[in-house]
Amino acid sequence: MAPSTRISNRKFGLPPGSLVFTGRKKTEQLDVSIMEFGPDRLEESQSHDISSCFPCRDTGEISWVTITGLHDTEKIDTLCKHFGIHPLVSEDILNTNQRPKVEIFDDYIFITLKILDFEKDTRHIGIDQISLILGSGYVLMFQEQQESLFDPLRKRIRESKGRIRRMGSDYLLFAILDIIVDHYFVNLEQISDHIENIEKLLMTEPEPKTLNEIYRLKREVLFLRKSVWPLREAVSRLEKSESPLVTDGIVPYLRDLYDHTIQVIDSVETSRDLLSGMLDLYLTSVSSRMNQVMKMLTIIATIFIPLTFIVGIYGMNFENMPELQWHYAYYAVLGFMFAVAIGMLIWFRRKQWL
Repeated sequence: MAPSTRISNRKFGLPPGSLVFTGRKKTEQLDVSIMEFGPDRLEESQSHDISSCFPCRDTGEISWVTITGLHDTEKIDTLCKHFGIHPLVSEDILNTNQRPKVEIFDDYIFITLKILDFEKDTRHIGIDQISLILGSGYVLMFQEQQESLFDPLRKRIRESKGRIRRMGSDYLLFAILDIIVDHYFVNLEQISDHIENIEKLLMTEPEPKTLNEIYRLKREVLFLRKSVWPLREAVSRLEKSESPLVTDGIVPYLRDLYDHTIQVIDSVETSRDLLSGMLDLYLTSVSSRMNQVMKMLTIIATIFIPLTFIVGIYGMNFENMPELQWHYAYYAVLGFMFAVAIGMLIWFRRKQWL
């Protein structure tokens, strides 16, 4: 049964807004990580108590709350209710098969998107879901498992590098999105390198296992395309939003992020086209090799046709065959057959059939 079918079965018959975790449990327990910062202040904390992040709503500074692990639906529901999150949004947070999108409400903005991870050992594309909620002075981030992807951003906050400590929560949201999109480029580059290696194998050894790898990678790139393509629309909607949560100063950054998403989509489409072309290249290579084999077999068969004819004549066992009485007849026939074979090979060479 396909994963999407199992997800549908879990939620079948339930009313809208029912909180059902549709993914796989990737952490043992829910973890809450909090970073509260301003131009001259930084405070970090970490716990397993969901209520530890409740005061972050009204601190007057910027709060980045990271919730790792989505399997505990009761705690997620408690958190969402405290921050005034709509039940349908809570449902989307727990639905790890959710399509990337942006939903704008009066007092918060909900964003969900995918994180890519190309595993070099297994050569599979891992995809996790990230959900973000931008509020006045805070950003809530829901992730399936601990991601080291955001460590550079946390380091920038700790060391007060750049403008992030002086900007608002909308800039923090942009910084998170920017890291995710930049990570797309890293994974797509690795995928492109793997595609180039497969292409080299096609030119030298077009084996069935290479064809299987092309089909597998093509399916994963197709799923990748479905995960990345809606991101352009989501970023565009966020850029054009008239919500007071997105200030005018952040719009140029979102416009730049939109350009990056276009580049990501172009890279995905390029990889998809290359894989489609490689299927044609594989079939062409196999057909070419088959033609070479058939050509060689045809030449061999053609050479033996006159030789078989000569042997057939002297195998008819007629009594009146003068050549049979000649002492050197056997050697003469063999020499004639050898001369015919050599002559045909020379003729094939001149015709450039060899």
